[in-house]
Amino acid sequence: MDRKLIAALSLAAAFHPLAAWAHGVVGQRTFIEPIVAEDANPKNEFVIARPSWTRTAEGRQFSLAFSLEKKISENGSITVGSAWLADSPKDSDEPYASGFADLELAYKYAFLTMPEHEFRLSGALVLALPTGNRNVGEDTHTRLGPELLWAWGFGDIPNEGPWKYLRPFAIQGNFLYLTKTSGHANDAIEAANVLEYSAPYLSSFVRDVGLPWPLRNLIPFVEIDYEQIVNGRTNTTFPDIRLTPGVAYMDNWIEVAAATQFAVNNATIPENHAAVLGLVDLFIDNLIPASNWTPF
Repeated sequence: MDRKLIAALSLAAAFHPLAAWAHGVVGQRTFIEPIVAEDANPKNEFVIARPSWTRTAEGRQFSLAFSLEKKISENGSITVGSAWLADSPKDSDEPYASGFADLELAYKYAFLTMPEHEFRLSGALVLALPTGNRNVGEDTHTRLGPELLWAWGFGDIPNEGPWKYLRPFAIQGNFLYLTKTSGHANDAIEAANVLEYSAPYLSSFVRDVGLPWPLRNLIPFVEIDYEQIVNGRTNTTFPDIRLTPGVAYMDNWIEVAAATQFAVNNATIPENHAAVLGLVDLFIDNLIPASNWTPF
């Protein structure tokens, strides 16, 4: 085959929204890795950086999270992850603190997948081990809990008339309940829902409106993120609710995303005066095809 043709095909593959082992695919839909929420799709990926910077009423907080997810079966995967944390108090009398967060392990299984409806439901079991630095607020007890995850694209909307431009929309989300395995009750609820609009889906499955690269690879999104401590020593706390708008760039090998975050309720304002978040996610089965294997 002509070398110029090979080069052209390789370049086209780089910017095509789908790949042989594409990330988070259900039917025609390719879902993003959310910046805060968890993805329902088992996959092979290496989140090499998930940075976040937050200014609070008490100072500044920085974290750099990372995780590795590997499929162990067609519908199942295991994930291991942690983060490096740094707290810079506003009060000069309080010391600067830094250290690693707790180690988190998870097994995820997609128990319901309907490709024709771009729909997936998954369940996960999450284990958080108290390996982190107590000086940055990490736990002293092991936590364990179930998680429900979902992903649903709007591809069922007819591809005709003005309504067809709603087809690139999709939602993703999760609900996690973590309970202490010992010590005083101090359970945690984490939940999120993501609304996203896929330019790659628009160009490939609705109408090619002539978006140039990199615009045709962008996926704007907005998350609603919720956290709350329940059954604590001082009973249930007020919920922490945040709005996280951002945009993700995705091709066959990488996702890069950036977002900011806003407090939605009064209880969250002291903890979130300003925030910037990011994500760099490598799709290892595309970068290293030999990794695309499963033991089961």
